[in-house]
Amino acid sequence: MNNNSYSNSYKEAGVDVTAGYKAVELMKQYVGRTVTKGVIDGIGGFGGLFELDMTGINKPVLVSGTDGVGTKIKIAFLLDKHDTVGIDCVAMCVNDIICCGAKPQFFLDYIACGRNIPEKIASIVSGVAEGCVQAGCALVGGETAEHPGLMPEEEYDLAGFSVGIVDKDKILDPTTQKAGDVMIAIKSSGVHSNGFSLVRKVFDVNEENLAKHYDELGTTLGEALLTPTRIYVKAIMSLLDAVKVKSISHITGGGFYENIPRALPKGISAQIKRSDVQVLPIFDLIAKTGNIPERDMFNTFNMGVGMTVVVDKADADAAIAAIKAAGEDAYVLGELVDSDMGVIIC
Repeated sequence: MNNNSYSNSYKEAGVDVTAGYKAVELMKQYVGRTVTKGVIDGIGGFGGLFELDMTGINKPVLVSGTDGVGTKIKIAFLLDKHDTVGIDCVAMCVNDIICCGAKPQFFLDYIACGRNIPEKIASIVSGVAEGCVQAGCALVGGETAEHPGLMPEEEYDLAGFSVGIVDKDKILDPTTQKAGDVMIAIKSSGVHSNGFSLVRKVFDVNEENLAKHYDELGTTLGEALLTPTRIYVKAIMSLLDAVKVKSISHITGGGFYENIPRALPKGISAQIKRSDVQVLPIFDLIAKTGNIPERDMFNTFNMGVGMTVVVDKADADAAIAAIKAAGEDAYVLGELVDSDMGVIIC
């Protein structure tokens, strides 16, 4: 901790720089869990240093991704539980990066808060570190900014940024997809980090409602909603080693109808039988409670499908086996057909 840096005048204006130093000291134990062989120096410098391992990579291409957690953070505020939203933040970035076949290398976070409470900031970072461990990438730096007057003292926002690497010759090529290819679903853990503005409206979210237990969920509403986003890095890396993958989609905001077409070539659509979608109970509860039309549900939420993967029909069984061996659950979701509709749910 820097004992020579303090300003009473700045503190009286709402910014306590010494709280920032304490937060850094508290979070170091969590950051240390994420260190990989590419990390050159610890946190605290002006930039995070990382040496890329180029073994087996002939034409390196860097892939970047950035995202936040969205209004799911409101659930964390109400439950006063801050050690899981960091996992969501990492997941939203690294799950995008792997869609082109890249392996995440490092991550940085950005926390803006009304008041820097070191223990709370450290708790948030503990989740970020856990997400990095799950993704196999290093937390090489970040920023905590105290913004008095911009937001309430007890609130914060969280965003992140990640960089991955892929050999240019191994970047996934969606144009190789054709009618008859199989689309595989990798299951989600719940709502993940999308659609929470609608979720909060549906349940009129407050502390009392979040504490309500639902038999169909097997838990309270708050616990179900705060379940962290799955991180699929290890499963996808294993899958890429096992079979030829043609495309990957991360099912985030916009649900099936927005995200699946992003990885399809022109003239090809994904045809999915509604009865084949293994919808999680939380989505049935949202639809029922909010009287939300089914199409809106599929155009807002992941519905139990965190990622979709397209492979040749002959590789479907091997692909599912590889995903399951890596700890995720997967099943055949549908197939590709000649069409310009993007997604056909029938």
